[in-house]
Amino acid sequence: MTDKVAATNGLDTVPKLLARNAAKFGDKPANREKEFGIWQSWTWREVADEVNALALGLLALDLKAGDHVAIIGQNRPALYWSMVAVQSVGAVPVPLYQDAVANEMVYVLDHCEARFAIVEDQEQVDKVLEVQDQLPKLEQIIYLDARGLRKYDHTSMHAYKDIQEEGRAGHERLAPILKDRLAVQDYDTTCVMLYTSGTTGRPKGVVLSNRSIVEASRSSSEFDNLNVGDSVLAYLPMAWVGDFIFSIGQCYWTGFCVACPESADTMQADLHDIGPTYFFAPPRYFEGVLTRIMIRMEDAGKGMNWMFSYFMDHAGKVGSKILDGGSVSLMDRIKYKLGDWLVYGPLKSQMGMSKVRVGYTAGEAIGPEIFAFFRSLGINLKQLYGQTEASVYVTVQPDGEVRADTVGVPAPGVEIKIADSGEVFYRSAGTFVEYYKNPEATASTKDKDGWVATGDAGYFEEGTGHLKIIDRSKDVGKMADGSLFAPKYVENKLKFYPNILESVLFGVNSNKCVAFINIDLGAVGNWAERNNIGYGSYQELAGHPQVLDIIRGHVEEVNASLANDPMLNGCQIHRFLILHKELDPDDGEMTRTRKVRRRIVDEKYADLIGALNDGSTEISTVTEVTYEDGRKGSISATLSIMDAKVYPRRAKAA
Repeated sequence: MTDKVAATNGLDTVPKLLARNAAKFGDKPANREKEFGIWQSWTWREVADEVNALALGLLALDLKAGDHVAIIGQNRPALYWSMVAVQSVGAVPVPLYQDAVANEMVYVLDHCEARFAIVEDQEQVDKVLEVQDQLPKLEQIIYLDARGLRKYDHTSMHAYKDIQEEGRAGHERLAPILKDRLAVQDYDTTCVMLYTSGTTGRPKGVVLSNRSIVEASRSSSEFDNLNVGDSVLAYLPMAWVGDFIFSIGQCYWTGFCVACPESADTMQADLHDIGPTYFFAPPRYFEGVLTRIMIRMEDAGKGMNWMFSYFMDHAGKVGSKILDGGSVSLMDRIKYKLGDWLVYGPLKSQMGMSKVRVGYTAGEAIGPEIFAFFRSLGINLKQLYGQTEASVYVTVQPDGEVRADTVGVPAPGVEIKIADSGEVFYRSAGTFVEYYKNPEATASTKDKDGWVATGDAGYFEEGTGHLKIIDRSKDVGKMADGSLFAPKYVENKLKFYPNILESVLFGVNSNKCVAFINIDLGAVGNWAERNNIGYGSYQELAGHPQVLDIIRGHVEEVNASLANDPMLNGCQIHRFLILHKELDPDDGEMTRTRKVRRRIVDEKYADLIGALNDGSTEISTVTEVTYEDGRKGSISATLSIMDAKVYPRRAKAA
């Protein structure tokens, strides 16, 4: 037994953790789900029974050790149980993004050679059936929700509950087989395979062992003192490594409760119902929440607006200090307490964050002003830096050392080094095993000593040991005059403004930076309604002269800020345009985790980039789009190209 296994008391697989939880926390809630407006709950003992019945049923269907099983759907307890049931029989769960179209799914399903697919409902069944003729290895489809499926051919389709009942009925025959399958599993057994977002090409299948998942879950849970009394809302895609760690890894290690919302549309209301103590969201979520708050305050009366501004100004001065246990005068504490009663408390309650003890954001850099806003309310929001290949955790922010401009210190058990090129490397127990069927990519990412190349450029801050990430190393470059070009930093500054949803910066080897911008339809639409400005579509609103002037103001404010940054003052934006459509994963312009695919954007909109750089004042373009049902179409537009004021640069210090 290794030292690490000894540290976990032999709990070296997720099924073993489930057995421990059923015995130790049997009557405590493990999962909740809202359905038809009513919350249902399952204890750990009940979850163990559900998982065991499904595992036996999968054996009855002849699922073999080492087989791959696709899991497709929204966050549902039964789909989480299916992942553990698949692990229990020695097979490998492969969750897919539920909003992917059939043609996107076919690559992953074929690449992993999935024999079974466990899906949520008719929508997902239809997607799989649409591409089944391209999937020679796929044999069985198991569905959770039977609505709309009664007249389908059930030769190789089965209801989830029927498989469980078959497992229960065959218990005497199948239980010894399941016991043998469980007995041979250990730290080195594959726990899950998760596909990368594929920002630069085909997604890669990241093989994560039980060692990777259990060790990452153990160390991170201990770091933040997570325990059986905590709760979390699972609403992010199950195909994303963060959701797997939070909703299975940490959940099964600590025994805390994972709740699933009724739907994406009810997520905010369900978050309010649950009031979780542990919460994770990408920066885009917090940007959206802040946008909605600002829209509401613009619509509020003068008295309410004054009170909000007054107390938020005070929170900005002392809120983070109080949260971090810093020195704050008695009068400032009293004023903050009054603000909590009148403003901060109601805001947190409405957001469903009144009980949040630990909150995290990751995936992209968050705007410092947005980060400071939530911490000023008393929400212990922290940043982490991670990757699928690391089982999430590379760095974390200890309480009392939380800052917006760094991603913290190495997570427990993680070593980090910076190459001469500036690229960040790490190694840990959570490191992935390999890229499935891709030894070349594995060798180029992880060396023989276990060091993993992140692809990100960064450096350790002197004196604090905190890591700062500049950008993706492949995206960092030089402008024609030798100035540093780091697009993500500038894009995040732009996205602080509620009116700006997304931005893409261009400028490598050029003498000026230019940008695409997506407006936030909710924020700008609200402004238009308040100002009696009519519009019939996103495209029409995006091209309105007043909207263009508003966005130019935001761009120029960012330029003024960048002018004072000696490292990045060359990244001021000279010209920009507002795109006639939102960048969309269905069009291949973003990943399912909302990261921009820069190469595809470069190629698809080469005419627009050319117009930004050649001095044109407008350009007509035609763009192919994909509708929700997978059909292709096109939209035409004539876009205005705007100039923005740039400011004298502050010289670099000697």
